[in-house]
Amino acid sequence: MLAYARGLNYLWARLKKPGQPEIPRKTIYRLSIYLRCLARLKDNGIRTVSSETLAKVAGVKSTQLRKDLTYFGQFGTRGLGYDVEQLSRVITEELGAKGLQPVVLVGVGNLGLALLSYRGFEKEGFEIVAAFDLDPKRKRDKQIAQPILGMDKLAEVIHAQHVKMAILTVSAAAAQEVANTLVQCGVTGILNFAPLVLHVPEEVMVNNVNLAIELENLSYFIQD
Repeated sequence: MLAYARGLNYLWARLKKPGQPEIPRKTIYRLSIYLRCLARLKDNGIRTVSSETLAKVAGVKSTQLRKDLTYFGQFGTRGLGYDVEQLSRVITEELGAKGLQPVVLVGVGNLGLALLSYRGFEKEGFEIVAAFDLDPKRKRDKQIAQPILGMDKLAEVIHAQHVKMAILTVSAAAAQEVANTLVQCGVTGILNFAPLVLHVPEEVMVNNVNLAIELENLSYFIQD
């Protein structure tokens, strides 16, 4: 779900590194896809892969894949392809996913609870360290490992755990206020499930996930 999120349509200027060109946001999104494809190749004992094969598995054109990888230098050997381990390492470092990244979740309703129950985030390099809600002691249908705390503990946990990312699963009416609080606490990346365009400082990245819009887009393509 984290990898699928779509957001604002501009470049990730803050990911620009000395000596490297600015990386388009869509390229960053595809890098996440490439990394997961490479992980499957490693699991199957495959040590090298051609650009054509990797592109096919990732669902992109080989020319697009090669263009995306040129942002990080020259990779691959003519006639042999890419070294799977090396390419995985380079993309991992670029995405900042070398270790578990702490994440907080705000809004433990049905959607928030479902996300907290999902055990796949840690495999992908993310750990939801705590959840927050206006009514943390309310009885919920599922038992989860993460603590559910009141909003008064948000700043304390963010600072103590060095959290830079948050998942927002609150109502549209509360989303902007909560986003403001997260930004004030030092969060610079927000995965927003609320049906609202958030207004945040330029250096803060927001990925908006609107399932209704995604279904609406699909409905266009399945029309008779």
